[in-house]
Amino acid sequence: MNILMALSQLEVTGAEVYATTVGNELTARGHNVFYVSDTLTKPYDGPFFSLRFNKRSVPRRFWHVGYLIYLIKKHNIQLVHAHSRASSWSCHVACKLTGTPMVTTVHGRQPVHASRKKFHAMGDRALPVCEAIRDQLHNDLAVPLEQMEVSRNGIETDNFKWVEAPYNAKPVITIVGRLTGPKGDLCYRLLDECLNADEYDIRVVTGSKFETRFEKFKSTVNFVGYTNDVPAMLSEADLVIGAGRVAMESLLCGRPTLAIGEAKCIGMVDETNVSEAMATNFGDIGPKDLDIDFGSISSFVEQGLTTAHCSTATSDTIREHYTLSSIVDQIESIYQDVYVTTLKREMPVIMYHRFIKDDSGKGVHGTYLHIDMFDKHMALLKRMGFETLTFEDLQDGRLIRRLEAGKRYIMLTVDDGYVDNLDLMLPVLQKYDFKAVVYVVTGETFNRWDVENPSNPEKSVPLMNSEQILQLAKSDHIEIGGHTLSHPKLDTLSDEQQRHEIVENKRGLESILGKTITSFAYPFGEHNQASKDIAKEAGYRYAVATNSGPLQFHKDPYQIRRIAIFPKTDVFGLWRKVRGNYLFRKVKQ
Repeated sequence: MNILMALSQLEVTGAEVYATTVGNELTARGHNVFYVSDTLTKPYDGPFFSLRFNKRSVPRRFWHVGYLIYLIKKHNIQLVHAHSRASSWSCHVACKLTGTPMVTTVHGRQPVHASRKKFHAMGDRALPVCEAIRDQLHNDLAVPLEQMEVSRNGIETDNFKWVEAPYNAKPVITIVGRLTGPKGDLCYRLLDECLNADEYDIRVVTGSKFETRFEKFKSTVNFVGYTNDVPAMLSEADLVIGAGRVAMESLLCGRPTLAIGEAKCIGMVDETNVSEAMATNFGDIGPKDLDIDFGSISSFVEQGLTTAHCSTATSDTIREHYTLSSIVDQIESIYQDVYVTTLKREMPVIMYHRFIKDDSGKGVHGTYLHIDMFDKHMALLKRMGFETLTFEDLQDGRLIRRLEAGKRYIMLTVDDGYVDNLDLMLPVLQKYDFKAVVYVVTGETFNRWDVENPSNPEKSVPLMNSEQILQLAKSDHIEIGGHTLSHPKLDTLSDEQQRHEIVENKRGLESILGKTITSFAYPFGEHNQASKDIAKEAGYRYAVATNSGPLQFHKDPYQIRRIAIFPKTDVFGLWRKVRGNYLFRKVKQ
């Protein structure tokens, strides 16, 4: 995807670290990430555009919106991800005017006033970094809970290893944070009221400008400035004081950590309070700012210096909840939710069955299509600029690939495994250089399930044998998938019967093909939760239904909705079905 990260800042902030860290991981995954901000200090991969969001006069805001619209159109931006109040306001307006999906990560408490309640300016989804922010947005600004999802600060946890205690002759206490704003006020009070410079080697690590009010401490406190080697800095400390990412990174290194931020003091973080710490972004967010008993800080410091490390359980909890790859997995899922739902556009998954070359092949059931019409279908898809994907193309689980900028993807699926798939369909796919997934029944030689239908018997049509299946699969245009042994309605069977149908069919196909198969189709589209569970247990990564399942392809990989093609689906009918919004118009959820 083409993603625009928008920030407003004049110095290094946690929002910038978050945006660039997440952005670099997205870039490594193949996305094109662009940045727009007042400044950008942390290393980043991708184009950067300077825009003074901090200048908030009415004319400036019109300029911000206009420039954002220019960037969105010039670079084909598919989604905007904002990270501050100033940038989110301008991005919200620009995205509304251009119809661009937008999310906003909310890093701190929001100001409460009437205009803010009426105009949240957070786009289509708000991503608070902790539960306390979510609750404040809901309680004070009436942001609907369903419009929010907690998305924590992603950390490159592999960069932060458990380190040996330094055992300094004079205990080193390291404070990490800004010297401006509320964090500056907090740091000043810690130095002025809570920490004895005669007892401790106090080090202040900051990337912000040195303020004159801190001059009084320069003779007793080491203001070390900014560091790019955070793990080394943390390894030298007997105790780390900070909030947000600072506290998380410190705990990953095993350092005793006093979590105190702009809102509250959590105390020394351990397994008894780590949940509270996470919910408040380690003290940065609370019901109100600076709700701290500074008289208790000295005792927390003494407590922290009595141990060489935080508990391994606490460190493991941080690693579990903040590992960057997991956070970006979640963000990619949110991007897909917002993009597909906002634009009401999804990759179509089309379902064919068998093909005929003359009227003698027609049947009672509407599961056939004349091969000449299939050729016209493929010609239309080629003219519309479609490229085909199969489930093997997506076996790494990165379903967001289907939304790649500048691409138009479709998935063609064909059920049952009729001989005509080899004789008639394959040459057409080769002609247009398209791929399809063919779901094969292996326990029958003909369509017995339709022929022996007592109320509406179908004509007998042959299925492929093992040699024909292998011949079809050898083409670069075909992926083979599972479709049971006998094509039953799975939801009418016991769990054991379902397991036999699904597992033995998969085993047989893999024996024929000499490789693992990736996806499965429920016969008739009928299934229950046991069917989904068994398909997953069998090793399938995906399973397709027919007219059931979420409208978003990525929402449930074991119940992917498909669009059926019938004998009377002409070129215009196919055009309607593949435009991308067909299911959103047809299905009301």
